[in-house]
Amino acid sequence: MAITKTDVEKIAELARLELTPEETDLFTEQLSSIIGYVEKLNELDTTDVPPMSHCSPGGGDTEYAKRDDEVRPSLGQRLAVENAPDAEAGYFKVPRVIGG
Repeated sequence: MAITKTDVEKIAELARLELTPEETDLFTEQLSSIIGYVEKLNELDTTDVPPMSHCSPGGGDTEYAKRDDEVRPSLGQRLAVENAPDAEAGYFKVPRVIGG
């Protein structure tokens, strides 16, 4: 699957990024290389490789995976929004992403 400049421009638009023509060319080349590498991985025979449920050593048989589910103190609303780039009335203020 080849990545075109149109693909990169569409991705940039969705991410609300403004790219220069040089950046568009660079990212088109880099993304094509990444997709090519993933396609190469798909050529591997993984028939005898068991699926993983966790990406940790031991396949998920680690201490943190078995930790008890216990209630612990949280940050609290004031502390959580204290360093937010934009907050209002104790809540994170974010740009609208759905609808007009």
